[in-house]
Amino acid sequence: MGLIPIVELGVAEAYEILTGRFGQSDLPPLDAIEHEDWGRDLVLSRFESIPAERLAEAGLTRDEGWDRAGSDR
Repeated sequence: MGLIPIVELGVAEAYEILTGRFGQSDLPPLDAIEHEDWGRDLVLSRFESIPAERLAEAGLTRDEGWDRAGSDR
Protein backbone atom coordinates (compact mmCIF):
# COMPACT_ATOMS: atom_id res chain seq x y z
CA MET A 1 0.00 0.00 0.00
CA GLY A 2 1.40 3.38 -1.00
CA LEU A 3 1.74 6.45 1.13
CA ILE A 4 -0.92 9.16 0.93
CA PRO A 5 0.34 12.67 0.09
CA ILE A 6 -0.75 15.03 2.85
CA VAL A 7 -2.10 17.48 0.27
CA GLU A 8 -4.79 14.91 -0.53
CA LEU A 9 -6.15 15.01 3.03
CA GLY A 10 -9.27 16.97 3.81
CA VAL A 11 -9.13 19.50 6.64
CA ALA A 12 -11.09 17.30 9.05
CA GLU A 13 -9.00 14.23 8.24
CA ALA A 14 -5.71 16.12 8.60
CA TYR A 15 -6.95 17.69 11.85
CA GLU A 16 -7.82 14.26 13.28
CA ILE A 17 -4.40 12.87 12.36
CA LEU A 18 -2.58 15.85 13.86
CA THR A 19 -4.53 15.83 17.11
CA GLY A 20 -5.06 12.09 17.48
CA ARG A 21 -1.88 10.54 16.16
CA PHE A 22 0.64 13.35 16.62
CA GLY A 23 -0.82 14.91 19.78
CA GLN A 24 -0.99 18.50 18.54
CA SER A 25 -3.35 20.21 20.95
CA ASP A 26 -2.76 23.86 20.09
CA LEU A 27 -4.87 23.99 16.92
CA PRO A 28 -8.03 26.12 16.82
CA PRO A 29 -11.30 24.16 17.07
CA LEU A 30 -12.08 22.24 13.89
CA ASP A 31 -15.41 24.00 13.34
CA ALA A 32 -13.59 27.36 13.29
CA ILE A 33 -11.20 26.37 10.49
CA GLU A 34 -12.82 23.56 8.51
CA HIS A 35 -14.41 25.73 5.82
CA GLU A 36 -11.72 28.40 5.60
CA ASP A 37 -8.87 28.48 3.06
CA TRP A 38 -6.49 29.67 5.76
CA GLY A 39 -7.64 26.76 7.93
CA ARG A 40 -6.47 24.24 5.36
CA ASP A 41 -3.16 26.08 5.01
CA LEU A 42 -2.73 26.12 8.79
CA VAL A 43 -3.48 22.44 9.22
CA LEU A 44 -1.26 21.32 6.35
CA SER A 45 1.59 23.55 7.51
CA ARG A 46 1.67 21.65 10.80
CA PHE A 47 2.91 18.56 8.95
CA GLU A 48 6.15 20.43 8.09
CA SER A 49 7.46 19.93 11.63
CA ILE A 50 6.84 16.18 11.62
CA PRO A 51 9.78 14.06 10.45
CA ALA A 52 9.24 12.09 7.24
CA GLU A 53 9.75 8.82 9.10
CA ARG A 54 6.87 9.57 11.47
CA LEU A 55 4.67 10.60 8.55
CA ALA A 56 5.47 7.32 6.80
CA GLU A 57 4.56 5.37 9.95
CA ALA A 58 1.15 7.06 9.71
CA GLY A 59 0.87 6.13 6.01
CA LEU A 60 1.56 9.69 4.83
CA THR A 61 4.12 11.46 2.69
CA ARG A 62 4.82 15.02 1.58
CA ASP A 63 3.91 15.79 -2.01
CA GLU A 64 6.91 17.04 -4.01
CA GLY A 65 5.33 20.39 -4.80
CA TRP A 66 4.10 20.99 -1.27
CA ASP A 67 7.36 21.13 0.67
CA ARG A 68 7.85 24.89 0.39
CA ALA A 69 10.94 24.91 2.58
CA GLY A 70 12.74 22.68 0.12
CA SER A 71 13.99 20.49 2.93
CA ASP A 72 15.01 16.93 2.28
CA ARG A 73 12.54 14.34 3.39
